[in-house]
Amino acid sequence: MTNVDPNLFDELQWRGMVSDATEGLKEQFASERVTAYIGFDPTASSLHVGNLMTLMALARLQRFGHLPIAIVGGGTGMIGDPSGKSQERTLLSLEQIEENVASIRQQLTRFLDFDSPTNPARLVNNADWLASVDLLGFLRDTGKFFTVNYLLQKESVHRRLESEDGISYTEFSYLLLQARDFLELFDRYGCSLQMGGSDQWGNITAGIDLVRKVRGKKAHGLVWPLMTTASGAKFGKTEAGTIWLDAARTPPFKFYQFWLNTDDRDVIPYLKCFTFLERAAIDALATASAPEHREAQRVLARDVTARVHGQDQVARAEHASNLLFGEDIATLDVEDVLALFDDVPSTELPSDAFNGEGIGMVDLVARVQLASSKSDARRLVQSGGVYVNNRRVSDPLARLTRDQAIGGRLFVLRKGQKQNHLVRLT
Repeated sequence: MTNVDPNLFDELQWRGMVSDATEGLKEQFASERVTAYIGFDPTASSLHVGNLMTLMALARLQRFGHLPIAIVGGGTGMIGDPSGKSQERTLLSLEQIEENVASIRQQLTRFLDFDSPTNPARLVNNADWLASVDLLGFLRDTGKFFTVNYLLQKESVHRRLESEDGISYTEFSYLLLQARDFLELFDRYGCSLQMGGSDQWGNITAGIDLVRKVRGKKAHGLVWPLMTTASGAKFGKTEAGTIWLDAARTPPFKFYQFWLNTDDRDVIPYLKCFTFLERAAIDALATASAPEHREAQRVLARDVTARVHGQDQVARAEHASNLLFGEDIATLDVEDVLALFDDVPSTELPSDAFNGEGIGMVDLVARVQLASSKSDARRLVQSGGVYVNNRRVSDPLARLTRDQAIGGRLFVLRKGQKQNHLVRLT
């Protein structure tokens, strides 16, 4: 027996990461080193938080002594997976796919150890074999083993057939391409397991069937439930859009805030799935006597942000958070403030309007429509209902000048406790 931890299957079950699995997989995990793969389609230049369950599954498998393979689908990306999609994807150019593949490769290195002396991770691109397959050869060597009836029974195909747009032959063939991936990895690297979200079960079992029919060998599959929030929303989707792993698309401060704002009902499942914290530590956070302090959310935000963006970005995000929700945010970086308030209304004003004596507080409140008129704005200011950069302004004669702006470029106005408005100096 190789040096593997025999408890991986139980660990995945405890963490809520087993929705379905083939018979005998638990025993194989316990008795031998398993080579397993997961695919990542390069449909964007970055992975997002919806991919984190997948990334952590591969990383956890490696920590338990097994061999992970990550496929960046330069070949299947030319087609697009219909699973979970109501309409056909927009086809990307070869140049776009190659750029996306390069970006995703870099992100995978943050989770997987490609230099381990005992069980290194492997990164492959399925374009290496799919791009060179000729049509007649593919039909004979792969298509021959699948009946149309079998393909029509798959959920990803069946659902699309019932939709108004239907499914093209291009996407109809995707399942065969992914099955071919499994066979290629089985032959090249002894890979006997494919993992993924529950929407991938049909694709995975097709690969298992192909390995059995062509090689007469047993292969396995394991899937986990698709993550949703306690409110029923799709995990990772916010009002402001997708939360990306790329700092250029989702700033680290906003990434940290996403996890910090986790619902109390979701935080323990998230800690199980998205961190390597042991059971005792998670149980302690689950039974904490003061949940209003949101310590579990802080641990979650620190852990995931450090893994994706580095510990220095955690320190920066926490410093910014402390200032942002304290009294003075004037010393924050403009980009951090913009990241937090990117979905609130804003008004652009020429910066020279704030030179000299600047703009009167009442005039500004009325101008950005936090009040219906100047008289309403005056009453609002006098009553203490207006804040500038988190500081209450109650003097109707107060004026704002450029040197008071955050970075000389930005004011954050707030009416009451929740209605924010950005003033951008141009």
